[in-house]
Amino acid sequence: MAEWTRVASLAECPAGTLKGVMVGRQPVVLANVDGDIYALEDQCSHQEFPLSDGELDGDDLTCIYHGARFDVCTGRNKGLPAVRPVKSFPVEIRDGEVFVEV
Repeated sequence: MAEWTRVASLAECPAGTLKGVMVGRQPVVLANVDGDIYALEDQCSHQEFPLSDGELDGDDLTCIYHGARFDVCTGRNKGLPAVRPVKSFPVEIRDGEVFVEV
């Protein structure tokens, strides 16, 4: 059963940045797009590299290792070499704290 886990404060996730966190044993990357926080599996679907090492441009996350691109709002793959999406997770902000449901 999925549960909500506090993973960071909003202050730790400034606009335009990525932050890698662990939710239990699940690596997750948080992305702040214009003040909205999104959470994706922190593993590129092309190869098993952390997306949190990547670059955020608007709502596009680019894996720095091979250039695969993903939509941080949905996890949808947007550019080769990724041909599969990555899992996205629900996010809630409570009293300035970021919670993710895995």
